[in-house]
Amino acid sequence: MTTPTINFGITGPGMISEFHARAIAAINGAKLVAIHGRNQQRTQEFAAHHGCTPYLDYDTFLAHNNLDVVTICTPSGAHLEPAIAAAAAKKHVICEKPLEVTLPRIDQMISACSKAGVMLAGIFPRRFNPSAELLRKAIQDGRFGRIAMASAYVKWWRAQEYYDSAAWRGTWALDGGGALMNQSIHTIDLLLHVMGDVKSVHAQTKLVGHQGIEVEDVATAMLEFENGALGVIEGSTACWSETGHPAEIQISGDRGSAFMVDDKFRVWEFRDPQPNDDEVRARYGLTAADATTGAGAADPKAIDFSWHQRNFEDAIAAIRTGRPPRIDGHQARRSVALIRAIYQSAAAGGEKVLID
Repeated sequence: MTTPTINFGITGPGMISEFHARAIAAINGAKLVAIHGRNQQRTQEFAAHHGCTPYLDYDTFLAHNNLDVVTICTPSGAHLEPAIAAAAAKKHVICEKPLEVTLPRIDQMISACSKAGVMLAGIFPRRFNPSAELLRKAIQDGRFGRIAMASAYVKWWRAQEYYDSAAWRGTWALDGGGALMNQSIHTIDLLLHVMGDVKSVHAQTKLVGHQGIEVEDVATAMLEFENGALGVIEGSTACWSETGHPAEIQISGDRGSAFMVDDKFRVWEFRDPQPNDDEVRARYGLTAADATTGAGAADPKAIDFSWHQRNFEDAIAAIRTGRPPRIDGHQARRSVALIRAIYQSAAAGGEKVLID
C-alpha cells in the first residue's frame, strides 16, 4: 500500500522559509504545494523557485486542495493568528521558533490546536542531532554523577544591516527580544532538553553593539536548575568573528564532563569509561574547522537545512501515527518561559525570578 503524500503550505516567504522548503523537498512522502505571503513579488518568486502555488489571501491559501500542514515562518510575534486560523481549518501546524513571544499567546496556540484536534509542533532542530541524544542519555544514565554546572554560550555576530533589513527586527512586539529570543533560543532549548527545567534566574541585559533596536544584543543569566545544578547563559549578537563562534553547552559533574560545540564534542570525559566512548569521540569529536565555524553564528543563511529535515520528519511521523511530536506546544513553550523570566529579572535589576 502506498503511503499518502503529506502536503505542506508555508506562510511567510523569506530566509527561514527557504530552510522549510528545502527540508520538505528532501523528505519522501512530503510535498510543498502552496506559499502564502503579503509581498506579491516575493511570494511569486518563492513559488516559482519551489514549484508551488502562490497566495496573497490567507483564507484562500488554507483552502488549497488537500493541504495538510501549515508551517509558520512569519515574524515571531505574528505566529498566533495564522496558527489559530490554520487550526480552525483543520490543518496541522509546524511553527518556527519561538512558538510566540509571550506565554499567553503560546497558550492560545496550544489551546486552539488541541480543541481542533490538530498537531502543533515547534522547530528546535538541535534536539534531533545524534550527539544531542548521546548527551541527554549520558545525563539520564547518571554518567556525570551529581551535576554541578550546566551552561550555554552563544557569542554570535549580527551586523547592523541585519537589524535594518526589516522593520520588525529588534522590536519587542514582533521579535519578542534580541540575542536570547531570536538567536540563543535554540541552544537554550537544548540545554533544557538535556538538563530539565530551571527553577530560578538572576539576569542582566544590555545593548552595546547596535543602534535603533529596542532589545538586547548582550545577555547573561545565572541559573538554578530544578535538580540543584547551577549554570549560566551567555547570549549575544555583538561578538564579532569573521566565521562565527560556535554555540556551546557545557555539562560538568563529579564523575564526568561533556562540552558540546554545535553538534560536536570538544570534551567527552568520564571517571567511569564505557566501551563506546572512543567511538563517540571519533565520530562526534570536534575538528579544527568545527572550532572556528559556528552554525549560523555569523551568517544566518549558512545553517544546514538537514537539521530542520530531522525536525520535520519527526512531525510527519507524529501525523502518520497519531502520536505527539517530540517538540509539541508544551515543549516549545519551555524556552520562552525561561527567556521571559530572564528579561523580567534584567528589567528588575537582576532580582531573582522563579520560572513559570
